[in-house]
Amino acid sequence: MHSDIAGGPIGEVVVGLTDVRKEYSDSVALDGVSLEIRAGEAVAVMGPSGSGKSTLLNLVAGLDRPTSGSVAVHGEDLGRLSETGLALFRRRRIGMVFQFFNLLDDLPALDNVALAAQLTGTKAPQARRRALELLDELGVAGRRDTYPAQLSGGERQRVAVARALVNRPALLLADEPTGALDSRSGEQVMDLLLDLNQIGQTLLLVTHDQRLATRCASRVVEVVDGRIARESAVARS
Repeated sequence: MHSDIAGGPIGEVVVGLTDVRKEYSDSVALDGVSLEIRAGEAVAVMGPSGSGKSTLLNLVAGLDRPTSGSVAVHGEDLGRLSETGLALFRRRRIGMVFQFFNLLDDLPALDNVALAAQLTGTKAPQARRRALELLDELGVAGRRDTYPAQLSGGERQRVAVARALVNRPALLLADEPTGALDSRSGEQVMDLLLDLNQIGQTLLLVTHDQRLATRCASRVVEVVDGRIARESAVARS
């Protein structure tokens, strides 16, 4: 794999959370969380259900806003952006991969990927060229005209990863990316994420899967009851 990665110079801070608190009407999801992720890192966030890890991911993605504290991605304080500005920033600078793929069922694989580029203003021919390059690199170019319902789980996740990468994001977020896959497809997606990180893509993974963290992450952050309980470096297997 040789995709051009737009993650910034190695060591540059790509994600910065500073004393972040997130309250809901009946609970506190995050309580005083500070975290830095640097360009080229692969960080896995783990913890029990309800610990706050998905809230953390949503804040970094700009899908939610903190009650207090700040969240910055690629030098941009997300709290200072309007909803429109946040949506544009997310499309251009953040790639997202979900457990259940979130592909558009009425579009074939190529159009699912190309549309993400067109939404940022890329002309259709250029968007389709870039989409096809990524599908080829991810081993699913032969399925470009196939609709999601006819793809295997592993193929759908590869298309979803291509869509997430099409705008050369500074940061790739993955929310339980192997959670809906059988073991073989899960292994393939783990290998894919590892390959991406090894060519410089900055990754933030939320997972319950210890194998995914061990295989793909260089650092594990454990969240318990809305706080970072511990961080540890990973000797990748």
